[in-house]
Amino acid sequence: MTDGLLGADEPAPVLALRLDSPSPFVFVSDHAGRRLPRALGDLGLAPGELERHIAYDIGILPVARQLAAAFEAPLVAQTYSRLAIDCNRPTHVAQSIPETSELTEIPGNHLLSPEQREARVEALFRPYHDRIEALLDARAARGLPTVLMAMHSFTPVYMGVTRPWTVGLLYNRDARVAGPLLDLMNQDGAPYIGDRLPYAVDDLSDYTLPVHGERRGLLHVGIEIRQDLIAGPGGQADWALWLETMLRRLAVGLGNGEGGR
Repeated sequence: MTDGLLGADEPAPVLALRLDSPSPFVFVSDHAGRRLPRALGDLGLAPGELERHIAYDIGILPVARQLAAAFEAPLVAQTYSRLAIDCNRPTHVAQSIPETSELTEIPGNHLLSPEQREARVEALFRPYHDRIEALLDARAARGLPTVLMAMHSFTPVYMGVTRPWTVGLLYNRDARVAGPLLDLMNQDGAPYIGDRLPYAVDDLSDYTLPVHGERRGLLHVGIEIRQDLIAGPGGQADWALWLETMLRRLAVGLGNGEGGR
C-alpha cells in the first residue's frame, strides 16, 4: 500500500527495470502511464479523455522499453496519469496538478485541500523520484558513468497550432549531449528535428532533468517524439531502432563504450 491514496491491490506507481545494469544510459519516462488511482475516480472526465495526450505521453513507454532493452539499461517509468500529478513539474507550481489541460477542464483537480495535494505527492510523485534518486546514488557509489535520457512524446496539434517537428531534443543550460546528438541526427538526414522544441526545459516547467540531471552534473537530454509517429507498434519499433542507432553513435563519441552490440 502506498501512503493511503492507493489501495493494496492497485499497481505500484513506478515501473523499474534492470536497476543494477552498468549501462551508461538510464532511461526515465515521467508520463508513461494513464492509470488513475481508484480513490480519484475519473476526475470528472469522460473515458475518452484518458486516451488523449492530456493524460499521458502516447506511445512513449513501448519506445522507452525497447530502447532500454537494446542497451540492457535501467528504465524507470511512472505508471499513473499526469492528470493525477505531473511528475515532471515541481510540486509547488499550478501545473503540478492541473485544473485545465490544453482546453480541457479537470473537475477532480479543482479546490483541492493541502492534504489532498500532499496525498498525491506522497503516493505518486515521491516514490517515482525517490526511485530515480536511489538509482543515481547507487550508480555514483559504483563509479558508473551515467547519461540520463528523459523520454517523452508530444501531440502534433496543440491549442490549434500544428507542430511540424518529428522529434525534439530538450535541455536547458547543459547541451553536452543534445549538441552532439543533434549533429548526429542531422548527419543521418533525419526529418525535421526541434532543437529545444516543442519545449525548452527550465526550472519551473520541468523537474526531472533540472533536478536529476543538471543538479548532479550528469550528462542528460530529453527526447520528444511526435505522437502520431509512435501511436502503433510499427512506428514504435521503427523509432526505437533509429534512436538506438543514434545513441550507439553518440556513445562512441562520448567514450562510453556502447557503440557495438
